[in-house]
Parts: sequence; structure tokens; C-alpha cells
Amino acid sequence: MAKSKPPKVPQAENLSQTRREHANEIAEDYVEAIADLVTETGEARVVDLAKRLGVTHVTVNRTIARLQKAGYVTSQPYRAIFLTADGRDLAASCKSRHEVVVAFLRSLGIPQRVAERDAEGIEHHVSPETLKAFKAGLKPSAG
Repeated sequence: MAKSKPPKVPQAENLSQTRREHANEIAEDYVEAIADLVTETGEARVVDLAKRLGVTHVTVNRTIARLQKAGYVTSQPYRAIFLTADGRDLAASCKSRHEVVVAFLRSLGIPQRVAERDAEGIEHHVSPETLKAFKAGLKPSAG
């Protein structure tokens, strides 16, 4: 007798979605860090990413392999890591979103250090509609 698939459970679907979003957050953090390192030093190396992101070399290597499969980076063993065109686009989008969130939080009187820390979480989950409202709220009113 063939076994049937278990019915989909809303909690399982929600958790699956959360895991996918978490993987996207990690990809965004990595491409943004790679872009920053390339701008600052001319290259991004595993050791530099590990230090910047507070993770192990093994974690960086595994994540870089996933980012290569996704088409965001190119890398060779013991060489620098570079962003592809898609990786550069994602990094630019992440940086812009981060800057808008920080600026919005600062406009509310949040100290810079706190705004930067809070933006790290918010930037990955803010909807396009909310981001648009943040931008609108930052524009000086005509007076």
C-alpha cells in the first residue's frame, strides 16, 4: 500500500517560509559585507568575512558555496570573493534599504548606534510599501 503525503499544516508552512526568509537575510548580509570589503580594501577574503560577520571560516565557506549556486558571487579556493552583477545589484538594494531605515529611525530621534543595530533586523523584513512610507516621511515638507 502506498503511503500518502501528510496534510500540509499551517505551522509547518509558516516555519518553512521563515527558514527561506532567514536564508535570504544571510545572503543579503553576505553580499553587503562583500561589497563593503571590496570598496574598503579592494577584495573580500574568507578570513575578513568571518571576522566582520562574527562567524567561523567553515560557515563562510559553506555560505559562499550557496551564494555561488545562487549566482551572487564567484570564488576560487584560497582566492578573493567577488560579486557577480546580480550580487552587486542585491548589495546595492540592501545598502539603500539599510540607509533608508537608519535615516527614518534617526528622524525619530533614535541614537545612531541604536538605529544601526535595529536597522540590521528591520531592513530584511520591511515591505516595499513600508519602505516607501519611510522615504516619504523623510522628505522635507513644503512650507
